[in-house]
Amino acid sequence: MLRGALAALLELEADLTVVGTAGSGSEAADVVAETAPDVCLMDIQMPDIDGIEATRLVRERSPHTRVLIVTTFARPGYLRAALDAGASGFVVKDAPAEQLADAVRRVHSGLRVVDPTLAEASLFEGTNPLSEREREVLRLAADGRSAGTIAAEMFLSAGTVRNNLSAAIGKVGAANRVQAARLAQEKGWI
Repeated sequence: MLRGALAALLELEADLTVVGTAGSGSEAADVVAETAPDVCLMDIQMPDIDGIEATRLVRERSPHTRVLIVTTFARPGYLRAALDAGASGFVVKDAPAEQLADAVRRVHSGLRVVDPTLAEASLFEGTNPLSEREREVLRLAADGRSAGTIAAEMFLSAGTVRNNLSAAIGKVGAANRVQAARLAQEKGWI
């Protein structure tokens, strides 16, 4: 419903044309490969692959297409990850429609567009301190999986998983792995 509403709002702009919509990250990458739009609007949380990975795919399949992240998940870690993946902008969904249209135009012209509040938070939050393995272990631990279960899924020893969990807990300043996962999710680090 929201995807359709955004498309309809953008179609009201005389200089903007919506050439396709998608319901998942991989579908978005496929639609971009078929239509080669100037700008692709992308969310962070989507079925199958997330918006960060989908942004990478879009940029690989259509290098001239610029990606503008439009999301409710205004987290500093997501901003950094999106920019690192090749996004040209990051705005929140509660912005007025005219601001979204302006953001599309600005990204199309080659400028970067970042929500100012999120940019400020990103400066003060710092970068994600977690290694890729620590992020993956925390993602799996977030839904209550045991160290043994995580070890089996990642083809690691339970000791290695516990070491990674311990390191992640220390890096985010948490008391336990549940709190570490929650804090890392809130900051957009996992």
